[in-house]
Amino acid sequence: MPQKPQLSAAEAVALIPSGATIAVGGAGAGHALPDLLLEALGDRFRGSGSPTELTFFHPFGVGNQKDRGLEHVAEPGMIRRVVGGHWSLAPTMARLAEEDAFEAYCLPAGVIVQLYHAAAAGSPGWMTHVGLQTFVDPRLQGGKLNARARQDLVELVERDGKEWLFYPTIPVNVALLGAWTADTDGNLAMNGAPAPWHNCAMAQAAKASGGLTLAVVREIVPAGSIHPRDVRTPGCFVDALVLDPSLGQTFQTDFDPTYCGDARKTDFEDFPFGLRKAIARRAAMELEDGAVINVGFGLPDGVVAVAREQGLAGRIQTTIEHGQFGGVPAPGLEFGAVWNADAIVETGHMFDFYQGRGVDQTYLGFLQIDRAGNVNVSQLGGKIVGVGGFIDISQKARKVVFCGALSVRAEVEIDDRRVRYVRRGKPKLVDEVAQITFSADYARRTGQQVLYVTEAAVFRLGEREIELIEIAPGVDLENDLAPQLGFRPSAAPEIRTMPEEIFRP
Repeated sequence: MPQKPQLSAAEAVALIPSGATIAVGGAGAGHALPDLLLEALGDRFRGSGSPTELTFFHPFGVGNQKDRGLEHVAEPGMIRRVVGGHWSLAPTMARLAEEDAFEAYCLPAGVIVQLYHAAAAGSPGWMTHVGLQTFVDPRLQGGKLNARARQDLVELVERDGKEWLFYPTIPVNVALLGAWTADTDGNLAMNGAPAPWHNCAMAQAAKASGGLTLAVVREIVPAGSIHPRDVRTPGCFVDALVLDPSLGQTFQTDFDPTYCGDARKTDFEDFPFGLRKAIARRAAMELEDGAVINVGFGLPDGVVAVAREQGLAGRIQTTIEHGQFGGVPAPGLEFGAVWNADAIVETGHMFDFYQGRGVDQTYLGFLQIDRAGNVNVSQLGGKIVGVGGFIDISQKARKVVFCGALSVRAEVEIDDRRVRYVRRGKPKLVDEVAQITFSADYARRTGQQVLYVTEAAVFRLGEREIELIEIAPGVDLENDLAPQLGFRPSAAPEIRTMPEEIFRP
């Protein structure tokens, strides 16, 4: 095979025409993100005023919440449309969407990954249950985030007497990838990365449309140096290589061998006692032997830390949407990497699992919960957050456990196994959520078990609304709990006291 051109980042992005739809690979804060290409593309626009009318298409968050990732290209006049699964890691891009600077959409991350496969296969689109009765459903918002977003990207269809959502294929003109190693023929390997992501599907999608694939790589080796089983994207789908020796596993970590299976991590830090740990402990009480679970970003990943400390980790199978089975998910902006994974697959395969059979249990966060039991994680106070894999995962899980603080900016003390509020917070349990990311009606229809765990109380999804089933020791229903709720929940016939032991160091 002819050797692939090795270009500078500026030379590579000079090949991108105005009006292109650009698929951005990787995820989160530097996980196989083509950051050098995004930076060069932003510099090109700021220096020359082109390219313009671009569409960016990405399943996960892309940035570090400050100045990287999509922040490089968050330029008014450069963008026509963004279709993103998650937005909060690129705050300027989210703000421009809120200001109607371009058309803005949010679709589930797994759906976007499947749309890469659909484009690669020349399929007209992807039909799935994912998104029904959430804000992605065209009967609600159809995934539209602002007034500029007028085109329908989601259709409601019926087949075999059931409702489905149909997502038409979005052709990919340019795929921007991040890979660990390339050979001079353009074969890409992810051997040192925390996951292989969805690079091959993106490159195939670009090839199917006659487009362009540009790959940023940490190293380039002679042709034939990569074992064929390690090649994740064949070189025939890659048009040019850009060398970036500073490309790390994440923006924070250059290389940790325990992220990619080259070593085992044994020196885990203790999970410090506090409000977060108390909530994670109560949520972890729902773990079942042999369960395949998913944990979300933020507080829910503490459930795995609790399981590890209590000797339960070997009795469950943890997964996250980025492709890892087993192990311990890294917290914070490192989320997407996993220490000591048992298996690492491409994101498309993981989403096949989530969207098909579904996990036994998923542990997820929340921004708002309403009286009916709906949950919002995607938009609050006019601020766009996005969903990532939240909808893909939650709609097929047998049991869903939402974990989070009862209210915003409360001051809470845990003393002598009792919870005490020094200052009450603003309710997160409200009469009606700002946006439906998890549909209580859909959960009832499919027979899901749903719990809502906070430090003060535990609620469950009832036939019509959520029900209070547990209250923390030291918390008074009238003086502590009720003032921090936006509605009066119904109560189970017997309200239990949350176990005292979860509130001790």
